[in-house]
Amino acid sequence: NRPLVGAALMLAILLIAPHLVYPVFLMKVLCFALFACAFNLLLGYVGLLSFGHAAFFGSAGYITAYSVKALNFGPILGILAGVAVSSLLGLVIGWLAIRRSGIYFAMITLGFAQVVYFLSLQMEFTGGEDGIQGVPRGTLFGLVDLKDTMSMYYFVLVIFLFGFWIVYRTINSPFGQVLKAIRENEPRARSLGYDTDRFKLMAFVISAALSGMAGGTKSLVFQLASLTDVNWHMSGEVVLMTLLGGMGTVLGPAVGALLVVTLNNYLASFGSWVTIIIGVIFVTCVLAFRRGIVGEILEKIRTLTPK
Repeated sequence: NRPLVGAALMLAILLIAPHLVYPVFLMKVLCFALFACAFNLLLGYVGLLSFGHAAFFGSAGYITAYSVKALNFGPILGILAGVAVSSLLGLVIGWLAIRRSGIYFAMITLGFAQVVYFLSLQMEFTGGEDGIQGVPRGTLFGLVDLKDTMSMYYFVLVIFLFGFWIVYRTINSPFGQVLKAIRENEPRARSLGYDTDRFKLMAFVISAALSGMAGGTKSLVFQLASLTDVNWHMSGEVVLMTLLGGMGTVLGPAVGALLVVTLNNYLASFGSWVTIIIGVIFVTCVLAFRRGIVGEILEKIRTLTPK
């Protein structure tokens, strides 16, 4: 019953949080937490380090923003359009990238992400360096006006919980067990009769789709889709979030996202020094908490719990 109690406690905190903390900040945390959880599905459970996840996050942001602003799509339909594009992109990039592993896999994903960045800069509908601004949040089912900050927060919360549930169910399914087997020993998984490339591709597409969901939602929250979201810096930031929180843990990436977004937000007055400060914190955490913050806490609980 421990996971159930933890889930109920987390839900209670998330429901109360916007009454205590600035809701827009919380929405940003939730978007990045979903992005980090999606990335962790690939890195933590399949052992594939992608340096190009900003391609899915940012491209979905552009598609959602464009479809809502120019094509008058509703917010849900706009996010689904973004998810569809990021899934398709994930299928193409994944199909080509999973043929390699290690640093080669990472560099292929980075290369494709740079192509997406270049297209986002050059294509007319993206608005170039200005991005797509003034994206309307719209109304939900014609009833709930998402211009209201609290309504928008609970809409984002539902999307986050849905995405988090997909990640949790994926990890704790027979499919997830095969992914872990591939991470631990791919030749052995292959010898047991599993088509490892197919499983890796499926995980890659799910990860890309959920990253797209996070990116599309973020473009509605801030009413903006910009080059920042497709930049390679974003790919690096999600790696940082996952490692800080705890790679291969369910909650770790969300905690890492909360930490990184909080630092970026509250250290903004330091200007370019933010990067150095976050770098020092990252190095300290990696040296002190090898398994990440949540990973270390879980390990400590495991050692203290009587067998």
